[in-house]
Amino acid sequence: MFRQSSEYRVAAFLAEGFEECEALVVADLLFRAGIPCDKVSVAPGLTVVSSHGVSVGCDRSVCDEDFDFSGYDLLFLPGGMPGTKNLRACGPLCQALVEHVGHGGDVAAICAAPSVLAELGLLEGRRATGNPGFQEVLVEHGAKLLQDAVVEDGNVATSKGLGTAIELGLVLVRRILGDEAQERVKAGIVYQG
Repeated sequence: MFRQSSEYRVAAFLAEGFEECEALVVADLLFRAGIPCDKVSVAPGLTVVSSHGVSVGCDRSVCDEDFDFSGYDLLFLPGGMPGTKNLRACGPLCQALVEHVGHGGDVAAICAAPSVLAELGLLEGRRATGNPGFQEVLVEHGAKLLQDAVVEDGNVATSKGLGTAIELGLVLVRRILGDEAQERVKAGIVYQG
């Protein structure tokens, strides 16, 4: 049962062809910590099919008349292909990312999705990481590439891929609720890292 422990709100944006485990692992860890995390479709309709053919039901769509990006404290982009390309093609999401980061709002991206942030100019001069197949895009757009599982630089967190999704989720829990909450979630999932 979900017990909300924070007013901080996260939106995980899902596009056709997303990597379901990256999205759901992070959302699950936030849920375990009591942090509200809406799954948000970037297309009309609430069912999004992952890169592996898994249908996931979303809570909201950016196409809803009453959808408001500013209702969220953190905007999260899971990777996957062609999901990342579909995230990049969503004009309202890209505009919201630029505005959100510009106003000091938190953003996180994993796997191929940091390339979206890079192409929008949001990683220029920042430390970042991403999937090895997309790291060149980060460098081309001025990021300082690191090979850590998760890289935090101010209000932006990036991560390498599915194998680092737990670490990203735990970092976000720590950022939002602190070390004690992170340790509680680690114990709850029997984290061995």
